[in-house]
Amino acid sequence: MTTTLTTPRPDTPLVVERGPVASFVRDAVIVFRRQLRMNLRNPAWVIIGVLQPVLYLLLFGPLLEPLVAEFGFANAYTFFVPGMLVQLGLFGAFFAGFGLIAEWREGVVEAERVTPANRTALLVGRLMRDELQLLVQALILVALGFAMGMRAPVHGVVLGVALTMLIGGACAAASNALALTTKSEDVMAPMINMIMMPVLLLSGILLPMTLGAQWLQTIADVMPTKHVVDAVRTSFAGEFAGSMLFWGVGWTLVLFVLAVWWGTATFRRENS
Repeated sequence: MTTTLTTPRPDTPLVVERGPVASFVRDAVIVFRRQLRMNLRNPAWVIIGVLQPVLYLLLFGPLLEPLVAEFGFANAYTFFVPGMLVQLGLFGAFFAGFGLIAEWREGVVEAERVTPANRTALLVGRLMRDELQLLVQALILVALGFAMGMRAPVHGVVLGVALTMLIGGACAAASNALALTTKSEDVMAPMINMIMMPVLLLSGILLPMTLGAQWLQTIADVMPTKHVVDAVRTSFAGEFAGSMLFWGVGWTLVLFVLAVWWGTATFRRENS
């Protein structure tokens, strides 16, 4: 019996099978690049997103100087910048879903549905865009804080920014899930405002909760975002062995995992 070996012709296209991980990464990067191009064509949201905490930093920070000495912080900005970082992660990322509603209305989500793209990658690609935007805004805020006299160890700042990225990713994932659930800005906007107002007031972002009544402190203690704020402030203060950091990191990871799970489940259900 004779065996004949054949070789492909030079003009025959070579088909390379991609593994599931490679396909997932490719799909997520494609979505990310498209979302990034959309942002670069209209950078107004990026600028608006960073202006609010910067204005708080410039106008509200000096008012805290008489108070911060009581709480063991070197200056107002070492106390205030971490809170502004968490606010940036919460408020900026929570509005990410409004763009998704517009895409759904224009048929973009439906067009993605008919492609073989991984459904989870449709969410992850958008989260990559949101995280990059948040990172740029956070670095601007931290640089401005140092310029205004903030004193914090570099490794503490890195950890604080990392926690901000995680909580921002959690809020962006939840916002996308909420957007695909409501499919209406008129419904989503009041829901976000209803959530964000108590979070802003009871998480100690602007002022320490020890200034409030005991019943307010009791409510604040059960809010995960309050522990996240405490953890970021603790890292900026250079303290890494306390329970505040432990609880803050733990709650940040829990919120991130739950929000990404919710967002992924919503995308899969929407595109099934």
